[in-house]
Amino acid sequence: MGILSKEKLQESALTITKENVGGRNHMSRFMYALKSRETRRQYPQRLKVFLDFLDPSGGILDEQALQFLDKVRQDPRWFEDRFMDFIGFQLARVSRGDISESTIPNYYKATKLFLEMNDVSASINWKKISRGLPRGKQAANDRAPTKEEIQKLVEYPDRRIKPIVYTMISSGIRIGAWDYLRWKDVKPIEDENGQVLAAKLTVYAGDFEEYYSFVTPAAYHALKDWMDFRASYGEAIDGNSWLMRDIWQTTNINYGAKVGLATHPKKLKSSGIKRILERALWEQGIRQPLQVGEKRHEWKGAHGYRKFFKSHAEQVMRPINVEITMGHNIGVSSSYYRPQEKEVLADYLKAVDVLTISNEGLALKKQVAELQQKSKDNEYIMKGKMQEREGEMKVLSDQVNLMQSQMQTMLSIISSTVDTDEGKQEIARRLIEHGVYKSHHRHREE
Repeated sequence: MGILSKEKLQESALTITKENVGGRNHMSRFMYALKSRETRRQYPQRLKVFLDFLDPSGGILDEQALQFLDKVRQDPRWFEDRFMDFIGFQLARVSRGDISESTIPNYYKATKLFLEMNDVSASINWKKISRGLPRGKQAANDRAPTKEEIQKLVEYPDRRIKPIVYTMISSGIRIGAWDYLRWKDVKPIEDENGQVLAAKLTVYAGDFEEYYSFVTPAAYHALKDWMDFRASYGEAIDGNSWLMRDIWQTTNINYGAKVGLATHPKKLKSSGIKRILERALWEQGIRQPLQVGEKRHEWKGAHGYRKFFKSHAEQVMRPINVEITMGHNIGVSSSYYRPQEKEVLADYLKAVDVLTISNEGLALKKQVAELQQKSKDNEYIMKGKMQEREGEMKVLSDQVNLMQSQMQTMLSIISSTVDTDEGKQEIARRLIEHGVYKSHHRHREE
């Protein structure tokens, strides 16, 4: 259907807004109404899907939108019929399992906003159109990754994977935030002994959407190790250095161009970071091919880390503080609840342990398991030795009992005889009979 890639659509939308600052064309009005960074990224994509449905040959979004606008102004009923056809087409995709029901209202919202911002909406019967919209689910049925999955993921052989993942799971930032993060946006917070407790992360610095969050000491040290590694190869690291950059060749090679050199960094865009995360999931064996009939993986490759942060942080933090550190609008609550940064930090510090993926912790668990196994082995050996000793003790006990019996027999014989030669012979005879004494002759024969 000639649909452009997400990256090109996003660049196209941003180009439109830059070229029409203060202008009045159809797309600049549309983009003006999109306040959130995510809606500025997603709404043009959703509008494009509908426009490609009208004209499968595709085209440039700006030109398609202008032609569509002119057509709607001439015949609003035409739009109503075509948009209901579009909804029917998407419902058929839902029945096949291609998309979820909750996707369809998003197309409706984007298209309606575009027409509203261009003063065409009043002539359209939106109530009639909306009757056919599915309600859809309010939340996707996906989970957050487990700590074991994250630990396996960060073992992927790319130096960038650990700082990327640790930062995302401990701050809850969106994947798009990487397009704006520089080294100066990360400020360590230390105690009186110089120990890093956390680090403040300024997200979308300088933008009207700017907010702050925090990262764990493990995430900060992973970032710092990455920046130090880059500096060790000659990159001039300063506050304006991008947190993520391209990989360079670490061996001596004569380059025909400066691309790929440590000293000439190239910013790694969020789209590139997403590809790294996806590649790591597959190569580490965490993500498997979908089974027949399945349409979604258990957790999302980028958004899953944001869900990890929220689900774990809310175990110990105030939910409203979690929303603040995720950059969410807390609505009317913001008029009454305006905590100081240090208050949110104090709350965040409670969550550091649950947001930390510790190698030492996993190593300790492994060591404990090994010690437990060794203890079981030792216990088994000890039981075997005890049983063996018990057997030896029983033999000794039987021998002692036999000796005692023989001594008792001997005493009985002695006491029953008189002190004469005949009595002595009688004693000897009886001792020989009871096996206590062997005669001299028999002993010599033996």
